[in-house]
Amino acid sequence: MIKRTSQDIRRLNRFEVLRRFYAGSGAMSRQDLAAATGLSFATVANLTAELLEAGVLVEAGHEDSSGGRPRARLAVNAERGALIGVDIAETSVHAELFDLALDVRHSVERPLPPGDVRPADVVERLVGCVEELLRGSGVSRARVLGVGVSVPGMVEREGGVSSFSPYWSWHEVPLRALLAERLGLPLWLDNPLRASTVAELWFGAGREVDDLVVLTLRAGVGAGIAVDGQLYRGFTNSAGEWGHTCLAIDGRLCTCGNRGCVEAYVSTRGIAVTWRELAPGDERATDPDDAVTVAALARAEAAGDPVAAEAVDRTGRHLGAAVANLVNLLNPQVLVLGNQVVDLLGERLLTATYEAVTRHALPLPHRAATLRRSAVPHNAVTRGAAAFALEGFLDDREVFGPVSRIRRPRERRDGGRAGSTDAGS
Repeated sequence: MIKRTSQDIRRLNRFEVLRRFYAGSGAMSRQDLAAATGLSFATVANLTAELLEAGVLVEAGHEDSSGGRPRARLAVNAERGALIGVDIAETSVHAELFDLALDVRHSVERPLPPGDVRPADVVERLVGCVEELLRGSGVSRARVLGVGVSVPGMVEREGGVSSFSPYWSWHEVPLRALLAERLGLPLWLDNPLRASTVAELWFGAGREVDDLVVLTLRAGVGAGIAVDGQLYRGFTNSAGEWGHTCLAIDGRLCTCGNRGCVEAYVSTRGIAVTWRELAPGDERATDPDDAVTVAALARAEAAGDPVAAEAVDRTGRHLGAAVANLVNLLNPQVLVLGNQVVDLLGERLLTATYEAVTRHALPLPHRAATLRRSAVPHNAVTRGAAAFALEGFLDDREVFGPVSRIRRPRERRDGGRAGSTDAGS
């Protein structure tokens, strides 16, 4: 067990207080915060004083109290600055500008060239997106507190290095350094699995549970993992590469070079292959853009095409078997299915997936697990990347002194903080 200092506890408590505002609670009094977090009123008062002084919180009116002075209500100061979240996907760069309340203020997307994309191509598109965000929103560069960037594959987070990309011939690309030369803004890099999971921890299913798996289903496939309310990264920050676990021995060739990976069956590319196998010669299944093909599949299934319906059902069976492995291995409270594939194929895919999970998962962990669709608004990856930028801003010693990594601290069933006391006050 990691032994926490009083300073560690204080950092965790500060994040827990701030998280309450992002969890949809709106303006809250210090008394409300104390009740919601299980911290003492004195601790909450000290922490909110720091957040007010840093301009992160602001007073937002008063509420009557029974027999005493009106209580001040506090809220996140949305105008304190801006955050940018960037989602580098296989075919495009999508970027969004958020205020400090993490509400979207402006969005932009630029396509990437087909084929083996060079780092310089990504840098050009990303820099262009940021410049367009600033112009379109009217936000000055000086007001940007940080830029969070999600890049597919394995990321060496501390050094800002893209260690390996399953789509392009990238190895040990110093992406943060390349971007820093052009942007001149604080930058934080990670991958879409962890960005989506952080978004769920702060804005989605992770507000309610401690053990969570978030499935990314698009051109790339993976699983973000939260254990005991904390993002699990693994020893080399490469945990969650579930898409590159084996589903079929000697199966389809995957983008990673191996055969039979989960991604080869349930990514947009894998689904397009399934449809072409079932409907050879069907022109609707031949678009070179796999996402366009999957969208066409969804329309065909909705129109009653039995072959399209079988392609969706077969994908659900593959996905359900792979999800059952996660249920058996990790025993999560909730599995969140999100992103492009679920959005396109909807309820038929989910129904087939649930049925396959029931067949393949062991009874006890299956009964304990809930499968649900992501409810994080807009693009969960850009929102999670912006949360990494928020984390970096709050880590700035000039703002508060060093603070802990973003996490959702665990709550004891008695309403207190697990492993903590009010020593942080």
